[in-house]
Amino acid sequence: MEVTAMSTEDLDENEMLDVDHAWYHTRFFFRWLALLAPPLGLVLLWTSPLATRRRRILGSIALLVGAFVYTAVIIGAGVQVGWWEIEWLGGDYPVLVHRRSRPNPDLVEADRANQAALPAPRIDAAAMREPVWTDFRGPGRAGRSEEGPILTRWPAAGLRQLWRNPCGGGYASFVVAEGLAFTIEQRRDQEVVAAYDLKTGREVWAHGYTARFEEWMGGDGPRATPTYHAGRLYSLGAKGDLLCLGAATGTVVWQRNVLEDAGSSNLPYGLAASPLLVGEQLLVTAGTASAHGTLLSYDALTGDVLWSELPEQQSYASPMLVDDGANPQVLLLTASRLLGFDVRRREVLWDFPWHVRYDNTICLPVRVAEARYFLGAGYGAGSALVEVRPAGGGFQAEPVWENRNLRTKFNPAVFWQGHLYGLDEGVLACVDAETGERRWREGRYGYGQMLLTDGHLLVLSGDGDVALVAADPAKYEELERLHALRGKCWNVPAIAHGRLLVRNSSEMACYQIGITSR
Repeated sequence: MEVTAMSTEDLDENEMLDVDHAWYHTRFFFRWLALLAPPLGLVLLWTSPLATRRRRILGSIALLVGAFVYTAVIIGAGVQVGWWEIEWLGGDYPVLVHRRSRPNPDLVEADRANQAALPAPRIDAAAMREPVWTDFRGPGRAGRSEEGPILTRWPAAGLRQLWRNPCGGGYASFVVAEGLAFTIEQRRDQEVVAAYDLKTGREVWAHGYTARFEEWMGGDGPRATPTYHAGRLYSLGAKGDLLCLGAATGTVVWQRNVLEDAGSSNLPYGLAASPLLVGEQLLVTAGTASAHGTLLSYDALTGDVLWSELPEQQSYASPMLVDDGANPQVLLLTASRLLGFDVRRREVLWDFPWHVRYDNTICLPVRVAEARYFLGAGYGAGSALVEVRPAGGGFQAEPVWENRNLRTKFNPAVFWQGHLYGLDEGVLACVDAETGERRWREGRYGYGQMLLTDGHLLVLSGDGDVALVAADPAKYEELERLHALRGKCWNVPAIAHGRLLVRNSSEMACYQIGITSR
């Protein structure tokens, strides 16, 4: 009788005997091991002498599907029992973190109670001279400090911390005037406008009202930074509550609701644009499209509605005053376009189409010349330099260049000596403003924020580090770094009187950044 040799690849598995091989290759143990740990099962499948080629391929597909389900179950179980949490840090997908960034209301209340038991702080407003940081992102909303020299070589321990406090939630920044630092926070079910002594961090006054905006991806709380002018503070909450308060005491002068006045609904991620003073008018943007108009003008002294224009949906970007002469022009990004608006005539002077996916227009324009403006966005939009020229008795806006070299998602860029600097999807980049050519792209800082000061870039990273980077188009060079805050940081820093103010949704801190703090 002739016997023909056959390989295991030519035999059906049912014809094989579980002998003369390791126990973990037997069908019983293999199935249990693959169920408990699919990656291990994949390794065993491809090293098993019992598996045919066909079974290896089909088994691999089944194990990969099983691994996906297995991972999802483990992640879900971990989230349910509190091993970790899911948080969106600004990228394309949420990530697993040990703890989400959120305020601790008990800690805030205990801290403020302890402060209240102490003697009231002496506010030395005169020593602070003229206000220097009264608007979102500083003078002209340009994201740059003109105050004076800063420390460019930091001690080994970092900048000197002047004070630190727990705070409520939200993404507003600080404005500084009269010796006080103002911001708006979420404390339990109230939005709270608060003033802190700039020197000590002590809370001087706080005014709260019932309002709570909740959104899983972006986070809870108010977004818009207050605006200071002539002894008054103007704040806008995420649900449209517009307040005018006395800066020294927090006394409410008047209160409105922008969404109600406009007949508009809220935006998906809440109202985020800071109020803008233009002479005696306070300009505020509302939410979704409305026939009543979504750009509203209020009498800054009385709160009376003066007019409303532009029926289109607004965006999350704050308006900017670009011509404060006889004919003030406001630069405004709506959900569909960039436009120049003549406040006196109440008409659109020019516009340029600009739409970001999901209507997520967030970053302010950056003025790089008399009539040139940089636009940047994430979500596939990219960047552009727009020039406004006279045309036919009016004006026309045209692109100088368009590319994807500086995709500032919700971190506005800054302009310095012919170059733009910004976080291109979380990575610091330098672009030639004239040509749009990228000079360099280095340093992963996440979706934080940045300012320009004393010829340097001050970057607050998405995880709370403050970095000092040379504003040099020739090369990327990080000079100093300090871990300033814990948790996710999307709030824009502020610089006033030699002090650097930073905050996020759970804590705030003040550091000496100037050669001397005044």
